[in-house]
Amino acid sequence: MSRKPDGPLRRGWTTGACATAATKAALTALVTGAFPDPVRIRLPKGEEPAFPLAREATGEGWASAGIVKDAGDDPDVTHGATVISTVRRGDMGSGVVFKAGVGVGTVTQPGLPVPVGEPAINPVPRRLMMDVVVEIAAALGGPVDVEIEISIPDGEALATKTWNPRLGILGGLSILGTTGIVHPFSCAAWIHSIQRGIDVARATGLSHAVACTGSTSEAAVARLYDLPEIAFLDMGDFAGGVLKYLRRNPVPRVTLAGGFGKFTKLAQGHLDLHSGRSQVDFDWLADRLVEMGAASDLVATARGANTANQVLGLAEEAGLPLAERVARDAMATAREVLETASIALEVIVIDRAGSLLARVTDDG
Repeated sequence: MSRKPDGPLRRGWTTGACATAATKAALTALVTGAFPDPVRIRLPKGEEPAFPLAREATGEGWASAGIVKDAGDDPDVTHGATVISTVRRGDMGSGVVFKAGVGVGTVTQPGLPVPVGEPAINPVPRRLMMDVVVEIAAALGGPVDVEIEISIPDGEALATKTWNPRLGILGGLSILGTTGIVHPFSCAAWIHSIQRGIDVARATGLSHAVACTGSTSEAAVARLYDLPEIAFLDMGDFAGGVLKYLRRNPVPRVTLAGGFGKFTKLAQGHLDLHSGRSQVDFDWLADRLVEMGAASDLVATARGANTANQVLGLAEEAGLPLAERVARDAMATAREVLETASIALEVIVIDRAGSLLARVTDDG
């Protein structure tokens, strides 16, 4: 896992911002024969960053420019990737046509912001690039009918480290960004991916979605249910992000799965399960043991425990169903967030080896 740097964190630029800048440079060169370097673009919130060019090429009826993505201090898998735009004159009346080059994916499942069969270039980057076409047409007399092909060498390999294969985006990366700016160590991108996963599940008619805190819990649920890959949501620590989006965009059946420690925090009412933003309350666990009739020495040890798993081990030795209690209280927290959403809910708690500790459903 990437370590968060000390001191102020440096912002970076999205693939969408890089694609827009590369497109502006390539289209300018197509019209004038010269590449602007650095090339300046205007982002949705008015910022005007300048990007140095890493690649330039021209040919009969086309021009191409490349920009190396700088994600700042964010641990982004696309940091250092080269985003290339190749611009060609289009047929009269065709408008702006987007193409997926090498390393850029194609949408194959409904529910995403762009239609099936289209390059995985999201709406805001598309709009920014179309604005560039209008700008250069007005300033330099450039064409309004153009083909814009975006490519990212090694993008297909990089995409295996993202949600794209699970979302049905095949062949490479997506061109993303709503502001053009990457905020370091932001939760927004992860939650956005969760939301798109729910959108795809709904659009493809899936009746059962699974939100897991990690790969171990995902593997455990996969052994229980024969579900397609798109049914699994990488919830991570963002239980609240999953539940709040499901409240507005329900799936008929949802399984939440995670380890004892993280789901103890959910049971306590925490919706962000990250260790830096919520902690296990050992008094809370001890109080649950009291309710189960635990011996006083066990309760005292639990109050002074170092880890949730230590308390779990003590409870198991005493034959007390603490994992099930945690699962039921986690269920209560989730149900409170979901409000009246029509969702049949299941909560599964696993141990570190992926074995089932508890499994509860709405109906008991």
